[in-house]
Amino acid sequence: MAAQGRKMESKIAEAYQLIQEIICNIEKVIVGKRGAVELAVIAVISQGHLLIEDAPGVGKTMLARSLAKSINCTFKRIQFTPDMLPGDISGVSVYNQKTNDFEFRPGPIMAQVVLADEINRATPKVQSALLEPMEERQITVDGITHKMPVPFHVLATQDPIEYEGLFPLPEAQLDRFLLRISLGYPSISDEIVIMESQQYSHPVEQLGPVADASDIIMLQEAVKNIYVDGLVKQYIASVVEATRHHHSIYIGASPRGSLALFRTSQARAIMQGRDYVMPDDIKALAEPVLAHRLILPSPDGARDRSVRTSIAEIFEKVPVPGALPGR
Repeated sequence: MAAQGRKMESKIAEAYQLIQEIICNIEKVIVGKRGAVELAVIAVISQGHLLIEDAPGVGKTMLARSLAKSINCTFKRIQFTPDMLPGDISGVSVYNQKTNDFEFRPGPIMAQVVLADEINRATPKVQSALLEPMEERQITVDGITHKMPVPFHVLATQDPIEYEGLFPLPEAQLDRFLLRISLGYPSISDEIVIMESQQYSHPVEQLGPVADASDIIMLQEAVKNIYVDGLVKQYIASVVEATRHHHSIYIGASPRGSLALFRTSQARAIMQGRDYVMPDDIKALAEPVLAHRLILPSPDGARDRSVRTSIAEIFEKVPVPGALPGR
């Protein structure tokens, strides 16, 4: 039993070290955004997908490129536009005169890390082309199913809905994203560092890998083995259940939200060198995991503020496992 415990500790230590190396490598390009970088890595090792919503020019694309380079995975970028077709993403079957048969020409979705840039500039029909690969890790073209590569991670960026020429993502599409984050503007000191680092060349061009696909698969398996106590599972379910009955929330999170909170809390635990999940992990991840899954009756401009307030109110009411009454 003791030997098994030491083996587990060794695996956690190895995973922790590798995750820190990936984060530090990405930070060579993404300056002053440690929290966002950590959440991006959590999405990958949780086998989920990431949505970044922010203004143009704050580093959304660079985060995706830095992540793909750091883990040495195949990378494809899809620039979404209003005139795109679903086949531009999934690929098409083309008739080959030599073989007298149709052959599949894979689209850019067939990569290990896919950047769906400005996803809300495409029509809902094109956006829906991502539903099957994101959820089922496969894509069907002309009745033939093609498996996605392993690991498979979609990192999508979207501009704020106040911008012109945008199509809001439908709820079914939003629910496929494990996490939604925002990078935000850098501080003055960080912005100076960014200018100096890009004076002669962009640091992403010199970025090398610190892991590979097999390492990511190992981390994804290690995350699954992180212990989650029954009381913590009850806490997750209670928090998600509370979103369904909150007076400010029209439609709460689905069971997919519970699963997302469960898996990402395991990933956060291993990222901090622990082999067990704490209630603090749930609190830290609730907003990026749940906010985009909630439907509010309030106007779009007040949405994010209302969601943050509603989630904070839920945590005030749902008791923390093991805490004394009134604490």
